[in-house]
Amino acid sequence: MLGTIHRGLTPIVCIALLVACGAAPKRGGYYANDGPPDRAPADLGETPDAEPRVEPFLARANRPYTALGRSYTPLTSDVPFRQKGSASWYGKQFHGNRTASGEIYDMFAMTAAHPTLPIPSYVRVVNPRNAKAVIVRVNDRGPFKHDRIIDLSYGAATKLGIAGAGTGEVEVERLTFTQIASGDWRRGGGQAAREGQNPMPSLPASPSAMPTAAVSTSARWSVQVGAFADQANADELAARVATILGFAEGDLPGNPREARVERHDNAFRVLVGALPDRASALALALQLERLLGRPAVPFSR
Repeated sequence: MLGTIHRGLTPIVCIALLVACGAAPKRGGYYANDGPPDRAPADLGETPDAEPRVEPFLARANRPYTALGRSYTPLTSDVPFRQKGSASWYGKQFHGNRTASGEIYDMFAMTAAHPTLPIPSYVRVVNPRNAKAVIVRVNDRGPFKHDRIIDLSYGAATKLGIAGAGTGEVEVERLTFTQIASGDWRRGGGQAAREGQNPMPSLPASPSAMPTAAVSTSARWSVQVGAFADQANADELAARVATILGFAEGDLPGNPREARVERHDNAFRVLVGALPDRASALALALQLERLLGRPAVPFSR
């Protein structure tokens, strides 16, 4: 079982860890320098899957990198992705360390590491031998052996039934933003995803290409879903929010289907809607929080 590159370590230490993980002899179904927890939760096999939501990709975690002499270029766009091959898992040696996303690795959570999928991503992993499936959140890098395609958390490997063996053949499918926003992932993926197509419209390539909603001078209220010092980050979030709103079912207060970036008080704010009063903005904010999975607050110009 392979480890991952951890933030905060020097390049020499990172390389040493990777070489050790790649070369250590197997002992029992896992590598000698890792293994299962001393005590695992009794109901680990009942742990809920990760709940997919649309999240902006982390630029710092999706840069090209080199590990064990091989170069990798992570995907940086929302595209369908399917893969078949051998999965491994990583456990107590890395439990509590930082992942490539900067989050703390929890071996009991439904997460995974992948060499090139965007971070974060949500993927469905299926064990074809027993038809078990899990949905995990990719927040780390690895494995770095040519015969492994994904490193699962110990909890995910347990649910799939491959923890004891150490590895197992799996099928991996990335859930696209379209599938997540529409809820199609709950039905096992749409026809376009099964055919390897990308039904998602292209995101604007630059801020100048972004649609700008006309804001009435009498509509002083909007809903803020993010604020950034860097305009590029605000533009990226606005594009993704606009995509989610474009696929959202039902009516929203003010019927907003676009997001825009405005600069106020030295911050680039991502705003949705143009509403006449705070009550309307608050109603929209509550719905946007449920839809986007992120904080949303009324904002007055």
